Amino acid sequence: MKNLFKGLMLILMSSVLSVMNQACINKGNTGSQNQNQKNMKIGSSVFGTFNGEKVFLYSLENESGMRVNITNYGGIVTSIIVPDREGNYEDVVLGFDSLSGYLNDHPYFGCIVGRYGNRIAYGEFTLDEELYKLASNNGENHLHGGISGFDKKLWKSESFQVENGVGVIMNYTSHDMEEGYPGNLETTVTYLLTNENELKVSYKATTDKACPVNLTQHSYFNLTAGKENVLAHEIKIHASKYVQVNDGLIPTGELPDVSGTDMDFQDFHTIGERILQVPGGYDHSYVLDKEEEEYILCAEVFEPKSGRLMEVFTSEPAVQFYTGNFLDGSLTGKSKLVYNQHYGFCLEAQHFPDSPNQPLFPNTILRPGEEYSQLTVYKFSVK
Repeated sequence: MKNLFKGLMLILMSSVLSVMNQACINKGNTGSQNQNQKNMKIGSSVFGTFNGEKVFLYSLENESGMRVNITNYGGIVTSIIVPDREGNYEDVVLGFDSLSGYLNDHPYFGCIVGRYGNRIAYGEFTLDEELYKLASNNGENHLHGGISGFDKKLWKSESFQVENGVGVIMNYTSHDMEEGYPGNLETTVTYLLTNENELKVSYKATTDKACPVNLTQHSYFNLTAGKENVLAHEIKIHASKYVQVNDGLIPTGELPDVSGTDMDFQDFHTIGERILQVPGGYDHSYVLDKEEEEYILCAEVFEPKSGRLMEVFTSEPAVQFYTGNFLDGSLTGKSKLVYNQHYGFCLEAQHFPDSPNQPLFPNTILRPGEEYSQLTVYKFSVK
């Protein structure tokens, strides 16, 4: 079984990354594009400006009509439009109608998070006997790459088309000591929308100096398209353990069993069924039941009224399940929707929080000559 999953992961990674060498890659990101092959579509338009440079919004559409919009500011997925069981297409991610919303303060809607997704205790870590100080931008802790992480960068970008999908390749170079992290980190993120209604997110990174790397995608999902909060969504997470955290959401080092607790989603439960018994709501890293190199189905979410089903597959060791606890109604998003508490949930495939300070956790240190890689897939259907 391990070899089967490992082989599947390698095949999927290869299929996504091979687009770099495809002659059908559309070079450049200026002007507008509109290409059709088997009714697939790619478009791009100017979304605004950032620091005097044009920001682009890419629109992807597959054969069945699923649509995804992505901007190269922060690598943000601004919309995912999928059908319900009646065939009605609606947007199932939170966000804003214009670039200005993303340029203002917001809780990481739809972005690529880096260099290190999640928290690092006290904003510091020691690597090769050297202490590195990071920004403490979440109380006394470091969160999601710092004050100006990958979510606030303008990525180089180009669209592409392959036989079974359309997508966008994005590149960003994080220079030595940016946000306090050592090494020049070269990062490539590939978004591919397939004709199987999958959004594949593939990550690659290399460095010239040892540094921690933990990239993830931070979309907030609501399968009702914002008609109500997500507490009635049913979720199953393929994890028998989770990362225990303290009041500051920093790991204690313990990995308790979920069985018989309010953290147990080994079978389907609604998000709201036990959320009041979890102080603050769910914001926990689930330890996936997998071998190190396996690619697995890690979570399933079903929304009964619409019939929408989202499945998440990943090669990562954990998934952070977050239930929009800090949404407080102060943000108005797309179509003038007010984002109140629990109006979205996140499933962020990643490594454990604070791993640079936790020697027993899976390694997150990338060294020169090595390559960071991961693949996460969001697949949509109805039932």
